[in-house]
Amino acid sequence: MDPLERLLAERACERLIIDFVHRLDLGEPGSVAELFTEDGVWEWPPPGGDGRRAEGREALRTYFGSRPADRLSRRVMSNILVTVTSPDTATATSYFTTYRVDGHEGDGQGPVPPGPPVQVGQYEDEFRRSAEGTWLLAARRLRLPFGGPTPVVRAGTS
Repeated sequence: MDPLERLLAERACERLIIDFVHRLDLGEPGSVAELFTEDGVWEWPPPGGDGRRAEGREALRTYFGSRPADRLSRRVMSNILVTVTSPDTATATSYFTTYRVDGHEGDGQGPVPPGPPVQVGQYEDEFRRSAEGTWLLAARRLRLPFGGPTPVVRAGTS
């Protein structure tokens, strides 16, 4: 690959990483399935994880679409390192910090009192370029060295 092709591949993969968290936090969570290959995999293996795994777009759509409607979250992404391994494959490691509460009643509720993050970890990603030239997630593994329960917001606490 020439340097420009490599740079474009890196940027496309970085964009997928950011698009994933935006869709979870600000969009329709089930739509993250569209960022994966047809046979894409998401998993949260032990240690630190509970062994959850979703494979294939429909399973991914169901898994991410089951997010509680009253969940408010924001993920902060950093240290995104994409490595292009061939013209059609790449890997990446990125760090995330998740702030999240359940029981949020919407914008009319006002700001949620600040609290510590509920998760700090890393995503380990594999990417594949489709026949049409679009980069997609082939696999995402969540590694979670720091985590705790999701707090519940109570009415009148904002």
